[in-house]
Amino acid sequence: MPEEQRGAKAPQEGRTLTDMHMLLVRAYHAQTNYLRAQMAHAGLGPGQPKILSYLAVNGPSSQSEVARFFEVDCAAVSRMFDALQKGGFVRVFKGSDARTRQAELTEKGHEALSVWETTCDEADSISLSGLTEEERKVLAKGLAKMHDNFCCLTKKEVRCA
Repeated sequence: MPEEQRGAKAPQEGRTLTDMHMLLVRAYHAQTNYLRAQMAHAGLGPGQPKILSYLAVNGPSSQSEVARFFEVDCAAVSRMFDALQKGGFVRVFKGSDARTRQAELTEKGHEALSVWETTCDEADSISLSGLTEEERKVLAKGLAKMHDNFCCLTKKEVRCA
């Protein structure tokens, strides 16, 4: 039966090119391209700056605590701990086993984080230019809500086995 006779209009093909998902992906990609170049100057790799930020706020932390906060698997955090330790950005202390080891920032880690945070401040300024303070608050609230919406669907406890 032709579409006109069914009374239902099919969704427009290609609509995902300009939907909310694509707007978020493109903004994220543009910001990531800017930040990655800057991250390399600080001697850091992908995912590492957020670990430094977490350790600066929370102090010595286990890989399971970090994994739970960032909603990633423990193996990824373990690899980041290893790379950050090799680079001199963190000290890693053995726990009762490999799963419970903890990391803390070194002086080099604090210095790299300072460079990173300055870069992020600049990126935020670029990203948010032209937005009023009220628009910035609405955007932040909306993005937090979007995150919460997905977390409700996929909530699972991160355990390091």
